[in-house]
Amino acid sequence: MSTSSPAPKLPVSLAANPRLSSWVRFTDHGRVAISPGKVEIGQGIVTALAQIAADELDVEIVRIEMIRASTATSPNEGVTSGSLSIQQSGRALRQVCAEVRQRFLRAASERLGVDASRLDIDDGTISGPGNVRTSYWELMDEVSLDHDAAAGPTAKSAARRTVAGHSVQRVDIPDKVFARPRFIHDLALPGLMHGRVLRPDISGARLIALNKEAARAVPGLVAIVRDGGFAGVVADNEAAADAALKALRKGATWSPGEPLPDEDDLAGFLKSQPVETTVIDTKAAGPADKPAQTLRRQYTRPYIAHASIAPSCAIARWDSDHVHVWTHSQGVYLLRADLAIVLKLPAENIVVEHIEGAGCYGHNAADDVALDAVLLAKAADGRPVRVQWSRHDEMSHAPFGAAMAVEIEADLDAGNEIAGWRHAIWSNGHAARPGRAAQPALLAATEIANPYPRMISTNPPAANGGGGDRNSVPLYDFPAWTITSHRLLTMPVRTSALRTLGGQGNVFAIESLLDEIAALRGEDPIAFRLRHLRDERARDVISAAARRAGWKPQRRSGLGHGVGFARYKNMGAYCAAIAEIESDDDIRVRRLTLAVDVGEAINPDGVINQIEGGAIQATSWVLKERVRFDRTGITSTSWTDYPILTFSEVPAVDVEIIQRPEIEPVGAGEAAHGPVTAAIANAVYDCLGVRVRDLPITRDKIIAAMERAP
Repeated sequence: MSTSSPAPKLPVSLAANPRLSSWVRFTDHGRVAISPGKVEIGQGIVTALAQIAADELDVEIVRIEMIRASTATSPNEGVTSGSLSIQQSGRALRQVCAEVRQRFLRAASERLGVDASRLDIDDGTISGPGNVRTSYWELMDEVSLDHDAAAGPTAKSAARRTVAGHSVQRVDIPDKVFARPRFIHDLALPGLMHGRVLRPDISGARLIALNKEAARAVPGLVAIVRDGGFAGVVADNEAAADAALKALRKGATWSPGEPLPDEDDLAGFLKSQPVETTVIDTKAAGPADKPAQTLRRQYTRPYIAHASIAPSCAIARWDSDHVHVWTHSQGVYLLRADLAIVLKLPAENIVVEHIEGAGCYGHNAADDVALDAVLLAKAADGRPVRVQWSRHDEMSHAPFGAAMAVEIEADLDAGNEIAGWRHAIWSNGHAARPGRAAQPALLAATEIANPYPRMISTNPPAANGGGGDRNSVPLYDFPAWTITSHRLLTMPVRTSALRTLGGQGNVFAIESLLDEIAALRGEDPIAFRLRHLRDERARDVISAAARRAGWKPQRRSGLGHGVGFARYKNMGAYCAAIAEIESDDDIRVRRLTLAVDVGEAINPDGVINQIEGGAIQATSWVLKERVRFDRTGITSTSWTDYPILTFSEVPAVDVEIIQRPEIEPVGAGEAAHGPVTAAIANAVYDCLGVRVRDLPITRDKIIAAMERAP
């Protein structure tokens, strides 16, 4: 009996948005408009997607015009996050362009009287035997793309691609280098006015009274807006908006706030709260002897700010009962859904258009400031209102990456081999993005006269990579394990998605304990890892990083070397890192050597950029970053109070790509953080002989670890 193979399926983003014309259009001036639903947030995605389209359509990349995402015209690809843009948008676009190319070849075959198999396409010109020719643009009125995609057309093989797999100049960089307006902060619409929002310095306080007299006297003030606990000003210029807000603040009366946890005992706080407990994964072994010893270790990371270089900004304009929003949100459709709930408007009355912002790294305040702008613009008589958060606002009120406490117990046999492994996480949820629940997740929605409750952060399902539990299941071949996640059901400090979610904390914990066990055995930490890995791609990145770094150099006083490895989400990019650090008054990371495998690297230079950026950000997290607060509010509200890595402190970063063009591509943006974190921590031990298990690794943390050491 014969069996037929299953019918091919459309890529997930294309299945959700099958109309070809929503992705590709040919324009009269010899160009191709490509309209993805993913957005540029500095990761170079518009360049990689342009490469994919140019390859499949056989046009020069300079003909590609990348259209910004908008709810008015673009496919709904949800949110740009989780290193999924190449995986989702790239695969969809490759399939779309393959079918568009096929449709035009059929049309050209009919016009030219030549079999489609004998036609070639060169930069959009379709030619065949006898010098017959036409082009996409000659045929575009004859070929309708108002059809749903079919699963049949096959994209080019890797060997036939001439653009994907090669480094090309990023299409977004020239504007940024030459200071041409590209960011939301630079957008100047006709009649633009400026808004500011009043918020408390005390955590959980609510506005209960407001004296407006002093603010009304500010020249240039247009309106004072109040809706319950939400208040703000609209002015003709930014100086007037700032002055009016300052005056309004003096006339504000707030309710008592809600106490924050003890910043110096985050693990104690996390473990004392009501939680939802989930067993993430178990692996059972046969009957085992009683372990010779059990290592019990706890690792923590603090709350981490997004610390975007430019604070969040948005513009909104009302036209009767319709509103247009310009935003650097990562999910224009999801933001529109929450705006519709708050405004009690049909979603089709709201257009949300993406404009790039200067910094992102997860769910920062971009969505919050969009609702601020919409609420203030109601008082602007149809003129657009631009709302710019201050640095203080951004560091006080934007969501943070969740603090984490990770406990691992490793059972060791008489030879100090791993016999059992138990990994437990305590953390707030890592996701409270808009558009995913019946109630909105936007800050101002909790402040208006009929407020919505503040959403308690949840965790994405394991099938999507998980949240607090991300990367908690070992990739190593241990005989048995139990992985458990305890998600807090309280949230005194607002948390949501920060780059890698729980991946950074879990990889730090796993890789630190592995290093400790290797040291206990007297075994080289790289050899120890390789011995416990069956996945050849995992072994290859570790070996490549070690080879490139010259592992392990002869010990020199004051220097240390460490290794870290992970496969992001256990299903994304493979990455290994070798850190070289030096210890003087503080820890300084001198060099990071990384190897990465993303399958097919569409733009190798773009992959290197992403790994470099992630490695440098992780270095900043490991050595410096920590949200500071007392019992009444956030205190790290400036760069002085929340220092990040400076240019003079940036390590040399060397990246090797293991190119696998035959394997579907995955994203690189979040692959480096966990491995680099672990590599630095392990290098600190190599240098100083002390294990620091609480991030960030500061001078004080090192001294405390030395005092605890036996």
